[in-house]
Amino acid sequence: MKFQKILLLLANGFEILEASAFVDVMGWNYEEGDNSTKLYSCGLRKEINSSFNQEFKVNCLVNEVVVDSFDALVVPGGFKNYGYYEDAFNIEFLNLICEFKSKNKTIASVCVGALPLAKSGVLKNKNATTYNQAEYRQTLKNHEVVISNEEIVIDDNLITSNGPSSAVEVAFILLEILTSKENTFKIRKLMGF
Repeated sequence: MKFQKILLLLANGFEILEASAFVDVMGWNYEEGDNSTKLYSCGLRKEINSSFNQEFKVNCLVNEVVVDSFDALVVPGGFKNYGYYEDAFNIEFLNLICEFKSKNKTIASVCVGALPLAKSGVLKNKNATTYNQAEYRQTLKNHEVVISNEEIVIDDNLITSNGPSSAVEVAFILLEILTSKENTFKIRKLMGF
């Protein structure tokens, strides 16, 4: 069986709820579904803090990632007050996003996770959404993104969403893309969704 490997790209100040949705959905699939998904985390340094100052260790560093060994990239959003944009707008972070796009891999973001996608250029002339406040939506507009008011937007292999509440649904959408509708239905049911 071929494993579907997902890379969770974490910036300092990332929002735990947005990241944990993917950890749980892919973990449930690994244990109770078709057992095909493995999730790995990476960041600019081995130890990073989330929003609200929780400490995490990632599996690997951004500069160690071999994009060809992954099937999808996930970029959760985060809080400016906890340093999110220092990491999320770092050139190594942005280059990794571009490399996933150049290899035509699926990229999913939650909330302001769409902003590093936009800054990297992968959302140029694409339909997308982000957190529903004017300053964040303006950032998308500044990068020539076609802004949508939908909760979740899929354009080509790019998934964006408008807030933390959409994280679990985006994780299920990604699971369906990587596995099947039937398998995803099974995991939804097992998880009570």
